[in-house]
Amino acid sequence: MPVNPARLTIGLVRRGHSETGGAEAYLKRLAGGLNRAGQEMRLFTDASWPATEWSWGPITRLRGETPRRFADELEKVRPRDQCDLLFSLERVWKCDVYRAGDGVHQVWLSRRNAASSFWQRFVRQMGRSHRDTLELEAALFRGGAGRVISNSEMVKREVQEVYGYPADRIDVVRNGVPLEAFRGGEERRAQARKSLGLEDNDVAVLFVGSGWERKGLRFAREAVESLGGNFRLLIAGRGRSRPRSSRFVRMLGAVRDLQALYAAADIFLLPTLYDPFSNACLEALSTGLPVITTGANGFSEIIENGVHGSIVQEPGDIAEISAALQYWSSPERRRAAQPGILQRASRFDISTNVEQTLALLHHAARAAALSENILKT
Repeated sequence: MPVNPARLTIGLVRRGHSETGGAEAYLKRLAGGLNRAGQEMRLFTDASWPATEWSWGPITRLRGETPRRFADELEKVRPRDQCDLLFSLERVWKCDVYRAGDGVHQVWLSRRNAASSFWQRFVRQMGRSHRDTLELEAALFRGGAGRVISNSEMVKREVQEVYGYPADRIDVVRNGVPLEAFRGGEERRAQARKSLGLEDNDVAVLFVGSGWERKGLRFAREAVESLGGNFRLLIAGRGRSRPRSSRFVRMLGAVRDLQALYAAADIFLLPTLYDPFSNACLEALSTGLPVITTGANGFSEIIENGVHGSIVQEPGDIAEISAALQYWSSPERRRAAQPGILQRASRFDISTNVEQTLALLHHAARAAALSENILKT
């Protein structure tokens, strides 16, 4: 297709849908921003994406029982015939631009295996899904992706080290959130805490995320339960197994109104084994909460330890997590830190992310069009 320098038709690719997923939330925010910037879009996805959750152009639904099946089906529909540029947020065989928002699967498996038993590692090696994901990932980073967008320096470094992808074709664009949506007030906080049954002196520690093994839920729970007293852990999200609620732990399930939870919380905790850049951490920061997370979270690159939260080196170091929770349990310390936390979050409005992403997409579209013209001559 001939490329309009001001207006692109962008093919966005994402397999699967979770109502509380960070990737889905980011994609919808990005699509809204691109739409306001005058761009046209098509979504290539599978049957699980609700039509009510997409209002920015046509949807092409593909079979997506497995990562490989979805990637194969995408090839069959020849998406580049329908758009100026194919921008994938999913591991597929090839695309013009790949956003590595899920990180490097090879690195995640290595970290997961290091914390697992022999039998757990053996069962995973026998699974087809991981093999397919690794094959698709290798295809992208060894020539299938024209350019790569990573959301952290951590992921950029991993892509280079694991696959040898050229550094000059990787652009770091941090996540963004609609900052105003996460601004609260004392009245909202009081209402939210009352609805959750929290006492005035309770220290509400919030954990948000699905895929609990990777996000480090068991470490969060151990740390809070080891402190006891007036610490309360609020868990929003889903996992394969459902831990029991207790005096110190509340299981909330999938929660759509996360803003109310952020308003009710005092501290945000995500002791993750691996996270390219946690969207939930950025949302929490945007409400003024100190964030406790690990150095294995790309989000940790944007905060200062002891200023905007705490960076724990090992997700399983319960003593270090507990010490960080105790440090931020002081209301006076949190009040003193909040202006700096909000100032740091202000750098990451979704509008900045959209502007940077759109500039890169236009650059990639021009490069792709030039390459096609050269091939035709």
